[in-house]
Amino acid sequence: QLEISEISGGLKGLAKELKIPIIVVAQLNRNPEIRTGSGKGVPRLADLRESGSIEQDADLVGLLVREEYYADSDEERTELEGKAELIIAKQRNGPIGQVKLTFLKDFTRFEDRAEEAAEPEEAF
Repeated sequence: QLEISEISGGLKGLAKELKIPIIVVAQLNRNPEIRTGSGKGVPRLADLRESGSIEQDADLVGLLVREEYYADSDEERTELEGKAELIIAKQRNGPIGQVKLTFLKDFTRFEDRAEEAAEPEEAF
């Protein structure tokens, strides 16, 4: 934990010194997997491994989630296929919230989820 804290603090200092953003990827603990109900599979800020220093030093924390991964049945998995969310769990200078995404499995790619298009009106 001390090593993670030193690395996290060092990266924060480097970002400030060079005036650049630094993107860090961190592993989650297993808590999202053991949650039940509507929170099943949904990560939280506290789920970051060694979260104290990472949570403190980060200006922004985004958590990607694909509920399809945690589905209990094939039917539920099919219903959730391709749906994902980016949870903005921390943003020092802005709002937090969720961004709906589409996950393109064949390309391991996330894209903005287009809002459901309205049915076109028939021409007379």
